[in-house]
Amino acid sequence: MSHTSETATSAPASPAQRALDRIAGIAIAVAAAALLGLVVVQGWQVFTRYVLNDSPSWTEPVTLLLLATAMSLGAAAGVHTRRHFGFFLLHDHVRPGIRRAIDVLAALIVAAIGVVLAYWSARLLLDGLDIRAAGANLPQSINYLPLSLGGALMALFAAHQLVQAVAPPQHAAPQAPPQEGDL
Repeated sequence: MSHTSETATSAPASPAQRALDRIAGIAIAVAAAALLGLVVVQGWQVFTRYVLNDSPSWTEPVTLLLLATAMSLGAAAGVHTRRHFGFFLLHDHVRPGIRRAIDVLAALIVAAIGVVLAYWSARLLLDGLDIRAAGANLPQSINYLPLSLGGALMALFAAHQLVQAVAPPQHAAPQAPPQEGDL
């Protein structure tokens, strides 16, 4: 639930906003595909275990990768749409100057969390690339790839929100009064 009612205008989206909207849309599509893949892999796991009595070993590592992908990219898209941790009740009951400070603080917190996730997940990913996962021909640390990507996207989306929070408020341009004959 967006808490930026004072900055919402009918002005067209900027090129940066459109690009971020596309990136968030891709993140949502990949997260949804990962969830569908998760259902298929787990369905196969149940079928092979209880019907064929021969459970494949690759399903657990693939399930963990798909789960990390859906979670990380879904969380990043949640940051973009401002459906994340926030001070919404407080935000709606304070003066505009304090609202702006809350917006800045929330964007800074989310950006910091995103940077920490991206950095440390990337470090863990690189540290385990040469170790093979049990049961699958994947690196042991592959689950950190979507965490790192999700953290980077969170930081990117929060940085854009920070820029919006510190920018002067945009007000809708005044509309011309209706002319005779206009309906």
